[in-house]
Amino acid sequence: MTEPVLADLTTLRVGGSAARLLTATTTDEFVAHVTTAWDDDEWLVLGGGSNLLVADDGFDGTVVLVRTTGVEHESDGNGVTVRVAAGEPWDAFVATTVERGWTGLEALSGIPGTVGAAPVQNIGAYGVELSDVLTRIEFLDAATGERAWVPAAELALGYRTSTLKHGRRGAVLTVEFRLGTASDAGVAVRYAQLAGSLGVELGAFVDPVTVRSEVLRLRGSKGMVLDPDDHDTWSAGSFFTNPIVSAAFAETLPAEAPRWPAGGDVKLSAAWLIEHAGVHRGYAVPGSRAAISSKHTLALTNRGGATAAQVAELARYVQVTVLNRFGVALVPEPVVVGDLLA
Repeated sequence: MTEPVLADLTTLRVGGSAARLLTATTTDEFVAHVTTAWDDDEWLVLGGGSNLLVADDGFDGTVVLVRTTGVEHESDGNGVTVRVAAGEPWDAFVATTVERGWTGLEALSGIPGTVGAAPVQNIGAYGVELSDVLTRIEFLDAATGERAWVPAAELALGYRTSTLKHGRRGAVLTVEFRLGTASDAGVAVRYAQLAGSLGVELGAFVDPVTVRSEVLRLRGSKGMVLDPDDHDTWSAGSFFTNPIVSAAFAETLPAEAPRWPAGGDVKLSAAWLIEHAGVHRGYAVPGSRAAISSKHTLALTNRGGATAAQVAELARYVQVTVLNRFGVALVPEPVVVGDLLA
């Protein structure tokens, strides 16, 4: 039997074969497959593959492909509680919430991947983070073998991080959200770029259908909405997180470098740092089929026929260039499978 090629299951379209692939279409099957996978030294839960860089020599273990479905909800006078199976495609779920008049996720439209992967990264965009509406997850814990609901407060959700990303091994089975219901006033726009493109003041209220439509347009203009015919979307989205540095260090950077408060620290724009370090849109290491997106500096893309090693080479080039120019260490956002960026 031919081994499954992980390049076919990731949006970067790179990566070798897995030793074994198990597909789960129900939550009970998901639990059984993950429990079976724990018998291997190496195992991996794979949803949409949109935040994953897999080495060319593949994965010598079991991959559990999550294809579970189901959306349940309970309404009351103050909003709606929604429980969603981990394998539901994220953007299709967001579309459902907007269609049903549930508010809170419209600004997260167009993000690829599955619902179960969303808490791992604490996904966010246009002024909204998952932590704003996440209440709890149903989790199968690899350390204890227990299946239980875990409150969001116990996940240490931060900027593109959580305990699920760093140390807490297991599988997210179901995700629960607390959402609002649409009113005549609409939803508040919490991000300056989105407000500007909508032609409203920051904080203004806009119909959630309009917000979703504009977010999809903005993401599409950056190559951040999947399109098989557009190589700019053959990526893992933003490859680097926006660095968070001390206020004192931020003062050493050029005055025009964008920055935002982050607690007592300062968040910088990784895209600005990359561009002003001299790595421009469309740049590729000579002879490589991996390149910076022609639309968005933060995306590393596969121009067709790229290898994982070429993507990693480009990532290291960007990191070294920014470090040498500004003294800032860029941290990759995707999960890396294999010894690629060590």
